[in-house]
Amino acid sequence: MPSGSIYVQPNEKYTGSSPQWWYEKFWREDAPNRRKYRYAKAAVGFVVGVALGLRFGLTGGSALVGLALAVVVAAADWYLDWRSFHATAVWRGARRGEAITGRILRRSLGRLGYRVLDGRAIRGQASIDHLVIGPGGVWIVDNESWSPDTEIACYAGRLFLGEKYGTRTAKPLVEQAEAFSELLSRQTGVPVSITPMLAVHCGVLPRRGGIVRAEGLTLLRPRTAAKLIKAADRDVLTAEQIELLARTAARELQRV
Repeated sequence: MPSGSIYVQPNEKYTGSSPQWWYEKFWREDAPNRRKYRYAKAAVGFVVGVALGLRFGLTGGSALVGLALAVVVAAADWYLDWRSFHATAVWRGARRGEAITGRILRRSLGRLGYRVLDGRAIRGQASIDHLVIGPGGVWIVDNESWSPDTEIACYAGRLFLGEKYGTRTAKPLVEQAEAFSELLSRQTGVPVSITPMLAVHCGVLPRRGGIVRAEGLTLLRPRTAAKLIKAADRDVLTAEQIELLARTAARELQRV
């Protein structure tokens, strides 16, 4: 984030009585209950499988059908539990959000003529995680993660993070986009307008679309960010302009 990186923090955030520490503690302590419910779900799956086998005349193989369905139910339940815990990895400090987003952006956009520069800043100012330059234009993409139950929404044009206003999150990124745009346009002679995005690694985004636009900022999942950039009109910048902007950004923007 422009006001500081969520990846360079005191270790105390992830120890003691922090929300992350309690989340992991309760998760691990609840493992026996999750297994108990998984066994119960698998048992129901077994009964349903046997009933289906008998219904379709598989008298000799109904037990196998039941066993197969029980395994599928148990595996699906385990995967959903794992996925919900894995989704909090960046918030818990177990993974680096900028590494995840950078990898996704390169894999999705690299072959389409896009350039991705990581960790850039105007000298003496705050940094952003990714600068994306390509046929569809220019974007800055930063990374953030909130607690799993934080609802991210827009009401009457204002950004809300849970019950709090999100202006302190949106405004610095919008200002950074404007500053980057002014610098690159001045140095290259290519007029550019930079779109700011925030890749959300943990937090509740709208089920429909998974995108929140508020106060000049677009908040979305990392993969959705790559898809949105890919879907942009690809006639904004030529290959020569992309190369010029990328070289200028590499020279004029400080790497952090």
